Amino acid sequence: MTLFVISYLAGVLTILSPCILPILPFVFSRADQPFIRSSLPMLIGMALTFASVASLAAIGGSWAVQVNEVGRDAALALLALFGVALVSQRAAAIFTRPIVALGQRLSASDEAGARSVGGSLLLGVATGLLWAPCAGPILGLVLTGAALHGASSETALLLAAYAAGAATSLALALRAGGQVLAALKRSLGVGERVRQGVGVAVLASVLAIGFGLDTGFLTRLSFAGTVGIEQRLLDALGPRRAEAGQPRTAENASQPYRSNLPDYGAAPGLDGATGWLNADPLGAEQLRGKVVLVNFWTYSCINCIRTLPYVRAWAEKYRDQGLVVVGVHTPEFAFEKKVENVRQAIARFGIVHPVAVDNDFRIWRAFRNSYWPALYFVDAQGHIRHSQFGEGGEARSERVIQDLLAEAAGRREAQAELVTPLAPGAQAPADLGNIRSGEGYLGYLKAAGFASPEGVAGDRPQNYSVRKLRLNQWGLTGNWTIAGESAGLGRAGGGIAYRFSARDLHLVLGPGPGGKPVRFKVAIDGAAPGADHGADVDAEGNGTVSETRLHQLVRQTGDVRERLFEIHFLDPGVEAYAFTFG
Repeated sequence: MTLFVISYLAGVLTILSPCILPILPFVFSRADQPFIRSSLPMLIGMALTFASVASLAAIGGSWAVQVNEVGRDAALALLALFGVALVSQRAAAIFTRPIVALGQRLSASDEAGARSVGGSLLLGVATGLLWAPCAGPILGLVLTGAALHGASSETALLLAAYAAGAATSLALALRAGGQVLAALKRSLGVGERVRQGVGVAVLASVLAIGFGLDTGFLTRLSFAGTVGIEQRLLDALGPRRAEAGQPRTAENASQPYRSNLPDYGAAPGLDGATGWLNADPLGAEQLRGKVVLVNFWTYSCINCIRTLPYVRAWAEKYRDQGLVVVGVHTPEFAFEKKVENVRQAIARFGIVHPVAVDNDFRIWRAFRNSYWPALYFVDAQGHIRHSQFGEGGEARSERVIQDLLAEAAGRREAQAELVTPLAPGAQAPADLGNIRSGEGYLGYLKAAGFASPEGVAGDRPQNYSVRKLRLNQWGLTGNWTIAGESAGLGRAGGGIAYRFSARDLHLVLGPGPGGKPVRFKVAIDGAAPGADHGADVDAEGNGTVSETRLHQLVRQTGDVRERLFEIHFLDPGVEAYAFTFG
């Protein structure tokens, strides 16, 4: 029940998020109409449609991707018609003739009669198809849970609660906005101007959504918006690990120094590991009296990779003071379940601390975790005292380690300096101020932004092509088979194109079932990358895929701007999984 309340409150907070801006003109176009017959059905339609589409996106296959794309295109066309009808009465009259009487029905004025509940509901459905909320920690928790654990009624209900929260805040805004519009329309000659102004705003929103601003620029603005508030909601009300109750101050009268960190209860054990690397299995006996940092990660996750320099540095600096760092490698993709791949990644990243292989997600579920990366800080008594989800918070995390070590030692000394680890290549911190592109998957289960005109042909070979791409769109060229998790190249000469805006571009690539290395060549805006090449290519754009991992292909050295990335493969067999940016 608590998670439903949190989801609802997160939905309420969307009114403060920049990503709500593109749909506000659609909503406020009804602000001067009767709430019960006009605004309420529209909000219900929006909430139900968003919850349905988001549920399908989380658990569906290639057909869900295709249905969602078709639905968005139809909704854009319908709302563009709606906007034109608001701007021009003559256009509205034309639209009532043979084919699209629907446009006039949606835009008819009070003088022509009350708006129908059906028209309002349909407008809400169209709005719900286009709404792309900025995914904060709470929505991310819901969608990640669905992707990991499969379809469930709980996922649909949580998404419905989120949408209901958004509809609630929009309803309150509508009631206030309706009074303002009514006052304006009572002024002589202003009513028609207000109607036309709303129509212009509707058309502007259609263009913004059509060009991807709702999932690009506005998503970047959201980093400074409601994410912090959502994280505090999760910290205060969210689900905790097994045996955790309400936060309480730790008490241990035998120790002169006691930390004021809250106590979230006993930490689960690590018995669910399917294997161990760099150490023999660690249980309660081996960890008794130690401060333990548990790091959930997976080796192709860029957020995890950028956290590793700090985790390594803490393990080395505080090892002699009683800190034990345990990495829990929980796979996102099937290839990450191969222990040899994990072993190679550990060597590549210079990890020497113990790593539990959690291929069955048993440790993940025991901690009730939902994030990559996730850090859990366990005191010498075996209790969880702090957690950090996602990148960031390194200074706070290190202070927590120092505090727990002081508590274990029974004395508080002067605070030590914080680590400043070396972070080469993809491990360098992200340039968050210039990211306008988000993580994108090539497998049809999570694919978004696919723009090849042939559409997704799931699980069978298909020849693809690429036309002009907009920001955050991508496409394939050549013969590919798009599977649930990845896209595989059938013949040499194929490629991938992606229009992005970020300092760094990474792509998770593997040589395919045969394991034979695959040569490739990268171009940026049609030319060799030069100084903007990533760590895994040279200045001419040449590189080789010899193992399945994240490859850094672009690092812009000058001003970060929108670029067209292209990669062409000189050999067949490559498997492409996901784009990430930094």
